[in-house]
Amino acid sequence: MAQYIEIKTANPDSLLFYRMGDFYELFFEDAEVASRTLGITLTKRGKHLGEDIPMCGVPVHAADDYLQKLIAYGHRVAVCEQMEDPAEAKKRGSKSVVRRDVIRLVTPGTLTEERLLEAAANNFLLALNRLRTGSGPDDAVYGLAWIDMSTGSFQVGESDLPRLAADLARIDPREILVPDALLQEADLRQIVEGQGAALSPVPRAFFDSATAADRLAGYFGVRTLDGFGTFSRAELSAAAGVLAYVEKTQLGERPPLDPPVREAARGRMLIDPATRANLELMRTLGGERQGSLLSAIDRTVTGAGGRLLASRLAGPLTDPEAINARLDSVAYFLEEEILREGLRRELAAAPDLARALSRIALQRGGPRDLASIAQGLEATRAILALLDRGGETPAELTAARRDLAVAPHALGDELTRALSDEPPLLKRDGGFVASGYNADLDELRDLRDASRKVIARLQAEYADELGLRSLKIKHNNVLGWFIEAPSGQSERMTADPARFIHRQTMAGAMRFTTTELADLESRIASAGERALAIELEIFDRLAAAVVAAGEAIKAAARALSVLDVSAALAKLAQEDGYCRPQVDTSLAFSIEGGRHPVVEQALRRSGGDSFVANDSNLGPADESMAHGRIWLITGPNMAGKSTFLRQNALIAVLAQTGAYVPARSAHIGMVDRLFSRVGAADDLARGRSTFMVEMVETAAILNQAGDRSLVILDEIGRGTATFDGLSIAWAAIEHLHEVNRARALFATHYHELTALAQRLPRLTNATVSVKEWNGDVIFLHEIVPGAADRSYGIQVAKLAGLPPSVVERAKAVLSQLEEKDRRAPAETLIDDLPLFAALAPAPRRPASRAAQSPVPAAPVPDVLQEALDGLNPDDMSPREALEALYRLKALKP
Repeated sequence: MAQYIEIKTANPDSLLFYRMGDFYELFFEDAEVASRTLGITLTKRGKHLGEDIPMCGVPVHAADDYLQKLIAYGHRVAVCEQMEDPAEAKKRGSKSVVRRDVIRLVTPGTLTEERLLEAAANNFLLALNRLRTGSGPDDAVYGLAWIDMSTGSFQVGESDLPRLAADLARIDPREILVPDALLQEADLRQIVEGQGAALSPVPRAFFDSATAADRLAGYFGVRTLDGFGTFSRAELSAAAGVLAYVEKTQLGERPPLDPPVREAARGRMLIDPATRANLELMRTLGGERQGSLLSAIDRTVTGAGGRLLASRLAGPLTDPEAINARLDSVAYFLEEEILREGLRRELAAAPDLARALSRIALQRGGPRDLASIAQGLEATRAILALLDRGGETPAELTAARRDLAVAPHALGDELTRALSDEPPLLKRDGGFVASGYNADLDELRDLRDASRKVIARLQAEYADELGLRSLKIKHNNVLGWFIEAPSGQSERMTADPARFIHRQTMAGAMRFTTTELADLESRIASAGERALAIELEIFDRLAAAVVAAGEAIKAAARALSVLDVSAALAKLAQEDGYCRPQVDTSLAFSIEGGRHPVVEQALRRSGGDSFVANDSNLGPADESMAHGRIWLITGPNMAGKSTFLRQNALIAVLAQTGAYVPARSAHIGMVDRLFSRVGAADDLARGRSTFMVEMVETAAILNQAGDRSLVILDEIGRGTATFDGLSIAWAAIEHLHEVNRARALFATHYHELTALAQRLPRLTNATVSVKEWNGDVIFLHEIVPGAADRSYGIQVAKLAGLPPSVVERAKAVLSQLEEKDRRAPAETLIDDLPLFAALAPAPRRPASRAAQSPVPAAPVPDVLQEALDGLNPDDMSPREALEALYRLKALKP
C-alpha cells in the first residue's frame, strides 16, 4: 500500500489502474468511483489508519472495455504496470515488492485502441491558448492546435473571440487543453465548456511561445520549421502545448504525428454551435448520429472515408475553385459507374491503415495491426490498377493515384509472407508468423508440437545403427529422456561410453543418454519459449520497417479516404437523384426542386408519401440589386415551413462541402457564414428560458451576419406576449434588410409582417399552400408566392388528437376574439411606423443610404388605454373586477 500511495500521489487527477497479477486493482476513493461508474462490486482489503481500504478490480484481458466506459464518463486513467517478474522481486527478499510504474495516462483525447474509438469519427485532442495583441479587452488572438493520435493528423490555426465557439464546434474535439489561468475567465470558460468535451487545465508553461518553435523542431527532428510552413506565435504556442501534453501522457512514447499543417482562418464556412445543433448536421438534437445530415449522406465503406466525410461536412469550404475540384471527383465517379463499384469493393476490404500504423508506432500494436498494414497495402495495389484502367482523372484523384503509386508495396509483400492467415490479437500469444518464413522457427515448432515424432525418429536411427529392434527412448520425471535396451543386448552401447553415457542399471535393462539426446531434450524443453522469442524478434523487425515507411503509408491512407468519399458521394447522387451545384463568388441562391435529404430518406424508408420539392431564390432580383433577398414565409404549423428552411441551409452546406445536392438544379453564391434559429429549447443549466435562448441566438445572428451570410429564422418572438413578439420579429426583419443585408428565410405566424413587403424592396412574401376539406386541413407542402390568410392552428390541434370538446371550445373562443379584435390593420401600422434603418446606425450600408434624414419616432403607446382594452367585464367576478381596478389605478401616464 505504501507503493500504491506513492504512485497515486504522483497522479492525483487520474484513476490508478494498479497491476496485481491478472487484475488491475483500484483502492480508496478510486475504487469507490470506479465501482459506481462501472457497476462492479466494491470490496475491501486490509486497513489504513485503522479504516478498511475499499478495493475493486477489473481483469487485465478485459481492461479495454472498462477503460472505454470510464473515459466516456470523463475520467482519466493512469495505467500502472508490473515492471519486473515477481520471481525477480523474491530474489531481493521474501517481502520485496514487485517494481511498478505508470506507463501511460489514458485520457479522452489520447486514445489509440481500436475498441475504444469510433471507426468513422476523429478523436481530436485540442490545445487552446491566447496571446494579447493590444491593451483592449478584444485585442487578442487565439491559437488552436489539434491532433488525432490515432491517425497522426496535426493541424493548427488562429481564431478570435467572436468566432471561437464556431471553430471549436467545427473541430469537435474530445478533449480540450487550456492554460489553467485562462479558465478563471467566465466568458472563455463558458465557450469551452459549451463544447461538451473533456476539459483539461494545464500549466501555462506548456504554452511558452518563446520555446515553442524549438519544442516542435525537436519533436520532428529538424533544425528549423521553415520546411513545414509559416506559423504565427499563437499557433506555435498552441502546438507546443499539445505536444507537451502528449509527452506527459505517453511517458516517452512519441506518436507518429504529421508535421503541423496551417489551416487558413477564412477558408471555411463559419457555422456556430447553435446552428449546427438546429440543423442537426453531425448529430440530432438528442445526440444521436442516426437522423443527422451526416448519417443521411454517408455511403463510405471505410472508417477513414467516414472520418474525412465528417470533417468536410463540419467545415464546408469558401473557395469555389477548391469546391469545384471536389465536385469534379464526384462527377468522374458518377460517370464511371463500373470503375466506382469495383473501387468500392476493394475499399471495403481495406483495413484502417492510419490507425494500425499509429498503434504500431506507439508499441501498442499487435500481429493483427501488421496484417492490417499488409492487407491495406495490397488494396492500394489493386485500386491503383483499377484507376490505371480508368483513363484521365480529375486533379484530386490524380494526386491520390500518385500517393498510391509510391506506397511501400514491397513491404506489404514481406508482411504477407511473414504473417499467418489468422494472426492472434496479442503478440505474446505467438503463432502469428507463417510456416516456412523462418527455418529456425519451423524447427522449434516441430520440437514443441511434434516432440513424440522427433523422439521416434531418433529412436529409429539408433535402433538401425545398433541393430537393436528392442531399443526404446523413454521419459520419466527423474531422468528425463533416456535410451533403454535389454541388459543382454547393450554390449555395443557399453563399448562406446564416450557416446552412450550410462545413467542407470535396472533388472533386465540398462539406461543411457547421449549428447545428442540431451541436447534434443533441452531444445524440446525450451522450444516454446525460444519459438516465441524468435516470433517477437520478427515482430519487432517488421514493426520497425512499418514505422520507417510511415509517411508513405499515411499518404496512401489519405488517398484511399479521398477515393472513398468521392465514390460514396457519387453513389449517393446516383441513387437519390442529386445534381451538381454551381458554386461561384456571386450572391446567387437559386434552387429548383430542392428537397430535404434527411426527411426524404425517412419518407422513403417508411413507405410514405414522396417528398414535395420546392424552389427558392434568395439572390439579387437583378444585377442592379447589390444584395440578396429575404423570403418571409407564412403558413400553418405542420405544413412544412421549418423543413423548407432547413433544406435550403443543408443544400448550401452540401454544395460547399463538395457534394451533389438534392435538387433539380442549384446555383449557390459562396456563403461565408451560416446562421440558423429554428426550434425551441431551454438551457436551464445556465439559467436561460426557452425565450431567452431564442433571443441570445437571434442576437448573435443580427450582430454578426453580413451580406455573404445565409440566415434561417423560424418563429422569432413566439416565446413571449403577442405584441412583444410581433415587435421583435418586425424589428429583426428590418435589421436583416437594412443592416445585415443577408440572404435570408424568415418563417413566422405573425401575418401582420407580410405588409412589410410593401416598403422593403428586397422582402418577398411566400406561403405554404393548404386546402380545407370538410373542416379538416390538408397540407400540400408547396411554397408559393403570397401570404397565408390564417394559421389553421385549431385544425392542427385536431389532427394532433386534442379532445373534441377542447377543439369545439377553441373554435368558439376564436370566433369571439376575432369579433372583438380592435387592432388596426397591418397596413395602417406599417404606414405609421418608420423604418428601422432610420432609427439605428447601419455600419455596413453605403454612404448614400447612411446620409438619409431620420424619420421621427412613433408616439409612445397609451398604456392605460391598452390595459382597458384588455378587460372584459362580462367575464369577470366581483373580486377580479376589484383587483383590475387597483391595477388600473397603479398605472401612471
